[in-house]
Amino acid sequence: MAENNPYNIQSTLLSTINSPADLKRLAPEQLPQLCDEIRQFLIDTVSQNPGHFASSMGAVELTVAIHYVFDTPYDRLVWDVGHQAYPHKILTGRRDRFDTNRKMGGLSGFPNPRESEYDTFSAGHASNSISAALGMAVATELNGDDPRRQVVAVIGDASISGGLAFEGLNNAANTRSNLLIILNDNDMSIDRNVGSLHSYLADITTSKSYNNFRFRTYNTLKNLHLVTDRMRGPIMRFNNSLKSLISREQNIFEGLNIRYFGPIDGHDVNRLVRVLSDIKEMKGPRLLHLRTVKGKGYEPAERDPGTWHAPGRFDPATGEVLAPKAPLAPKYQEVFGNTLLELARLDKRVVGVTAAMSSGTSMNIMQASMPSRVFDVGISEGHAVTFAGGMATDGLRPFVAIYSSFLQRAYDNIINDTAIQSLPVTYCIDRAGLVGEDGATHHGVFDLAYLNPIPGMTIASPRNASMLRRLMYTSLTTDHGPLAIRYPRGAADADPSVEPLQQLPLGKGELLADGADVTVISIGPIASNVALAAERARGQGVTVAHYDAIFLKPLDEAMMQDVMRRGRPVITVEDGCVTGGLGTTVTQWLAEHGSNIKVTRLGVPDNFVNHGSVSELYRLTGLDPDSIYNTIINITQL
Repeated sequence: MAENNPYNIQSTLLSTINSPADLKRLAPEQLPQLCDEIRQFLIDTVSQNPGHFASSMGAVELTVAIHYVFDTPYDRLVWDVGHQAYPHKILTGRRDRFDTNRKMGGLSGFPNPRESEYDTFSAGHASNSISAALGMAVATELNGDDPRRQVVAVIGDASISGGLAFEGLNNAANTRSNLLIILNDNDMSIDRNVGSLHSYLADITTSKSYNNFRFRTYNTLKNLHLVTDRMRGPIMRFNNSLKSLISREQNIFEGLNIRYFGPIDGHDVNRLVRVLSDIKEMKGPRLLHLRTVKGKGYEPAERDPGTWHAPGRFDPATGEVLAPKAPLAPKYQEVFGNTLLELARLDKRVVGVTAAMSSGTSMNIMQASMPSRVFDVGISEGHAVTFAGGMATDGLRPFVAIYSSFLQRAYDNIINDTAIQSLPVTYCIDRAGLVGEDGATHHGVFDLAYLNPIPGMTIASPRNASMLRRLMYTSLTTDHGPLAIRYPRGAADADPSVEPLQQLPLGKGELLADGADVTVISIGPIASNVALAAERARGQGVTVAHYDAIFLKPLDEAMMQDVMRRGRPVITVEDGCVTGGLGTTVTQWLAEHGSNIKVTRLGVPDNFVNHGSVSELYRLTGLDPDSIYNTIINITQL
C-alpha cells in the first residue's frame, strides 16, 4: 500500500493499482475483491472528506470492467455529469491524492482533462456525454487511427432524458461511427426520476437468448460471406421490426437503429467484462443498458440514495451523517421554499417549476402541500422555461427555481419564450455566485452578465433573507415581464418568516451607509463583506458611502445621479463575473452621462475559478473583507 495513503485502508489489490495497465494484470476472479476494496476506500475517504458518494458506489463494477476491457486512455471514456467518477479517478493514478478531492489546489470533484489524460472531456453538467463521445468517434474515423480507437460514453437514466442526450442519440444513429453508450440505470438522479422515459427504462426487457442468437447468427453469416457490414442497417431494421411484431414491444433505441443490449446486472463485474469484450469490436452505435443500485455496498446509502448523493461527513460504522453545527438561520433555499408556499396560499395563480432539483431548491416544501401545483420536469431546463412561459401565457404566475449554472442551458428559451413575449415568469436563481467545492462547472457567476442584455428583463439580488421574501412578493404583486432573483447557496443572515410580506419598488436601490471619501455600490449578499471592510476603513479615518443596488436592471437612476453628484471614486462589488455585470453597467452609465469618475470593479475575474471553500475563493478573487478594505484604502491614497 502507498505510504502516503492518509486513510490507512487495508487492501491487498487496490494498493497495487496505479493505472489501468496494473488492473489488466489481475485475473478475472480477482475483480470482485477489487470492487469490494474500492467501495471500502470510498466509504473511508468520503466519510472524512465529503463528496458525491452514492453515485460512485453504484458505478464501481462498470468502472472496473471498462478499464479492464478497453485500452484507456487511448480508447476514449466520456463520463456524463461525473458524480459517479470517483472509482475512475482511483484507478487512474489518483488514489494517493484522493484526500485532496474537492479541496483548493487538489483533485477536482468531476472529470477534468487538465487533471488527467484519462479524463477525456469536462463533466459537471448533465446530458453532454453522447454528443461529445460521438464527436470523438467521428474524429477517430476521419483521422484513420490505427488501431481503431474505441469510444465509450457513460450516461445515467436521469441524464439521458435531457434534450441534448436525445439530439446525440439521433445523430449517432445517422453518423458513421463505432460509439458504445453505456446506460447506467439506477432509478435515481438526485431526486427520484420523473417522466415517461424513466418509466420505460424501468420496464424495458430484451431477451438475453435473443441477443446472443442474433449476435452469433450475424457473425456466422458474415464469416460465410453471406452478409457484409454494408448490409447491416437493412438487416438490423428488419430484425427490429420482426422482434417488435413478435414481442408487441418497440425498443426505443433499436427504433433509432442503435443496437441495444440489456438490461443486465451492472454489479456482476465478470459478466460485464464478458459482455463488453463481446461487443467491443462491433461496428456502428451500440447501447448497453445496465441496472445498478445507487449507493451499492453501503446499506444506509442503498436505503436513502437521495440523502446519500452528497451526505457530507459521516460515521462509516453507524451510517450517521455528521451534520455541521446547525446555523442560526435557515438556508436561502429554505427561505425561498417557505415563501413560495406562502405566496401560493395567497394566490391560486402561483405554480412552481423545477428541473430535477425539487429538494435542492426546497421547492419540495410547496410540493408536499400542493403537489398539483408543482412541476418537476427532470433534467430539462430549456423545457422548464418554455413550459413556464406557456403557463404564464394563460394567466398563471410561474416561479422557476433552477441553479444559476444550470439555467445557462435555457438561455435561448429565456429570450424567445419569455422575454420577447414579456411574460411574467419569475426566475429564482439558486446557487448564484461562487459555490465552493463543486468548482468551475457549478459556480453561478455568469447570470448577471448573461441576463443583463435581454430587453425587458428585470434582474435583482437580495442582500439578505428578508429582501428575498420581499422580492418574491413584489414579483407576484406587480406587473412585469420576466424577472430574475438570484441568491447564493448556504445559510442566510436571519429567519425572516415572522416578517410581513412587503412590496418593493422595482428598480430602486438603497443607501446603507453614508461617507465622504469613497462610494461603494454592491449587489446581493456580498454587501456584508463590504460593510465589514467599510467599518474597518472608518477606523482609519476613511468614510464610505455604501449603496445596495438591489436591482441590476433597471439600474436606479436616482441612485446613480446621487453617486455622480458626490464625485468620489467608485468601487463596484459583485459575486459574479466582472465583465458584463454591475461594474460594467455602472461604468457604462457614468460614461453615457459625461462623468469621468474613476470606477474600480471587484468581481470574479475573466477566467474560470477552480474549486475550494467559498471563503478561500473570495480571497482568491478579491471579494473577501480584507481585499475590499485594501481596495478602499489604496484608492484614497492615489
